[in-house]
Formats: sequence, structure tokens, C-alpha cells
Amino acid sequence: MDNKQATLELGTKPVGKLLMQYALPAIIAMTAASLYNMVDSIFIGQGVGAMAISGLAITFPFMNLTAAFGAAIGIGASTYLSVKLGQKDYKTAERILGNNVTLNTVIGIAVGLVSLLFLDPILRFFGASAQTLPYARDYMTVILAANVFSQMFYGMNAILRAIGKPKQAMYMTIITVVLNAILDPIFIWVFELGIRGAAYATILSQIVALVWQMRILSDKKEPLHLHRGIYRPDHDIARNIIAIGLSPFSMNVCACIIVIFINNSLVKYGGDLAVGAYGIANRVAFIFVMINMGLNQGMQPIAGYNYGSQQLDRMLRVLKYAVIAATIIMTTGFAIAMIIPELCARLFTTDATLIGMSARGIRTIMMMFPIVGYQMVVTNFFQSIGKAKISIFLSLSRQLLFLLPLLIILPPIFGIDGVWYAMPASDALAAVVAAWIMAVYMKKFMKQHRELTNG
Repeated sequence: MDNKQATLELGTKPVGKLLMQYALPAIIAMTAASLYNMVDSIFIGQGVGAMAISGLAITFPFMNLTAAFGAAIGIGASTYLSVKLGQKDYKTAERILGNNVTLNTVIGIAVGLVSLLFLDPILRFFGASAQTLPYARDYMTVILAANVFSQMFYGMNAILRAIGKPKQAMYMTIITVVLNAILDPIFIWVFELGIRGAAYATILSQIVALVWQMRILSDKKEPLHLHRGIYRPDHDIARNIIAIGLSPFSMNVCACIIVIFINNSLVKYGGDLAVGAYGIANRVAFIFVMINMGLNQGMQPIAGYNYGSQQLDRMLRVLKYAVIAATIIMTTGFAIAMIIPELCARLFTTDATLIGMSARGIRTIMMMFPIVGYQMVVTNFFQSIGKAKISIFLSLSRQLLFLLPLLIILPPIFGIDGVWYAMPASDALAAVVAAWIMAVYMKKFMKQHRELTNG
């Protein structure tokens, strides 16, 4: 099936089947991506040591910051592409594809170079101490040197999903996980490269997958493919890509800022091991967040296409199914966090103190997961239909409106407990805001649907 026929199915095939068709590969891919991140942490924790885990945790906000640029371009382009395909505007869709490559290349190189120039000051700002800085520096030097490949990999995977190739996008992620799992022990133990070995494994895995992505997207038999003449920057297309991509960009940047506050507060009230505990707890929570992100990625082209073609009943149906599925996913994560947090922590370290701190962190930060899924789906739904301002507001509500003030207010009063409990409290407040905004827009969508049906 060519990509034009695949996208036409977004407006005709039963919504439930479509969501399974698009979401399952994305969920598998995102689960693999979360395992991909866990593999590094597990091998570093077991093969290098507890302090290396803390050093790796310091890099999380930095990696989120660099990933924010890739997310802005990749998700912005894929969402814009979905809407244009729904409108049957294939010429513009082709130029969006080309501009996605151009923007990712330019921004990926620029971000990598600037970050390398100021690496040590940035890591210290993110909470690195004299003990954790060498580990964080060794890891990020390799990652940043190849940043353009990482950014392009994520951007091309988003495009594959948008043009009706969710399975291929899934395969790309699985390739990186398998290669990373194979290369990690070789580079860390056999070549004795330590934490740098894990970074080399990460980059090489992504480059291999990127080569395959480009081969798929260069197939001349497909109506939408890479070729000369589509790479020249188009001001209007670039502006629209960036406007839509501002939501995931803002979310990632805010997450970066928040983790800086968390890391510095944890160092202040609990020491370097507390940062490592947060890193482990975050990795466990990240599995379920990534699964939910996979569900949202499956929803995105369906919601975007049907919004573009004014089939609002189908758009609302996929939203309903996504909310139900997200609630099930995140409630499962909540149950695991409450029942076996120590077992989860032992995967990463043998240090008894770190295991105890990590188990407590896992229970705390996943406390509100049963309602987090809904908030994530609603935020991504508005992004999927091109309503960037609403999506940005919902993205920022948890991070800036609630979590940041709580991180400033609670730790001086409750110490390290204030750091941990600020996270589930902000989750609860953000879910309430998302429910209110969705209720307002649901009335608008229903009214618009009635007008289209009667008109």
C-alpha cells in the first residue's frame, strides 16, 4: 500500500481498528525506547557504579533540552503533514517533508556545537557536583557530538507515522534498542570505555536506524518521498512547523527547568545519591509515560486527518478511545509502583541505600498516575489538530503553574519530602485543568458537528 492510500484510510476505516493499527506499533516502539533508556542506566549502574547513575541522572534535563528541538521540528512537521494529507494537499505535504530534513539538520548541528562549547557550566547548572561532573561530561560529550543524527532519527520516525507507516517507525526504534543492548556491554566492559561506551552504543544504534529510515523515505515508488527540490527552506512551512512544534518544545524545556530545580533540591536536602534515586524512579515512571506517548502518537495522525477533513465524529471517537486506553496504561504503572518498587530499583543497582531511596521515590512520583494519562491525551489531542496555543498552555500548566512553585515552597518546609511530593500534587492539579478545558471545547466540537451534519 502506498502512503497516499494509507492516509486515505484515516478517514474511512473504523476508528477503533485505526487506533490499534497506529497505536500498537507506536506503543511497542515507545516501550522499546523506554527500555533503550533503561538499558544504558542498568549497564552503567551495574558496570560503572552508583555515582555513575547519579552522573547519568544529571544529564537527563540536558538531553531533554536537546531533544526539545528535535521534538519541535519532528512533531510539528508530522502534525502539519497529517492535516495537509487530510486536505488532499500532497504538494505542500511533500515540501513539509523536505523542510523537516533541512530544519533538523541545521538546528541539530547548531545545538550540538553550542552545547559542547559550554558543557561544564551547563552541567554544573543542572546540579552536577565534583563527584558526578566527570561522569556526566564523558557521557554528554559523545551524545552532543552526534546530536544532528539523534535529532534527525526522531524527526524521521514522526514522519513515518504521519504518512501511514507506523510499523516501519516501530521497527526503527526496535533496531536501536536491540543494537544498544548488544553494544552497551561490549563498549562498557570489553573495550573498558565506561560511561562513554554507553554513549557510543546509543549514537551508533541511532545512526544505523537513520540510514534505514532515509532509504524508506527515498523510495521513488511512493507518491510522497525525498527528492531534489523539496529541501529549500519555505518561510510559511517552517513557521507552521515551529508553531505547532512549540507545544512539545515548551514541554521539554519546562521539563528541563523543572529537573534542574529537582536535582539541585535533592543534592541540597539528600546528597548525590538522592539524585541517583530520582534518576532510577524517573526511568521506571518513564516506561509508562512512553507507552502513553506511543498511544498519543497513534492518535495523532487519525485526529489530525479527520479534523482536517471535518469528520468531527471520528475525531472525537478516537479521543475517547485514547483516554480509556491511557487510563488503563497509567493505572497499571501505579499498581506496579505501589506493590514492587524495591524490585524495580534492584534492576539498576546493588547499593542498599540507593535501593531504599529509589523505591520510595517510585511510589511517590507515580502516586497520581491513574489521572495522568487523561491529561497527557488531552494535551496531545489539541496538538494533533493544530491548536498549538491550547496544547502549549496544557503542557506548561503542570510544569510552570504548579510544579515549579511547589518545588520552591515545599522543600524549605518539609525538606526532601517536599521535593518528592511536589510531583504528584502538580499532576493532580494539571489533570483538573485539562478536564475543564476539554469540557469547554467538547461543547464547541459538538456544536460544530451538528452544524456540519445539518448543513
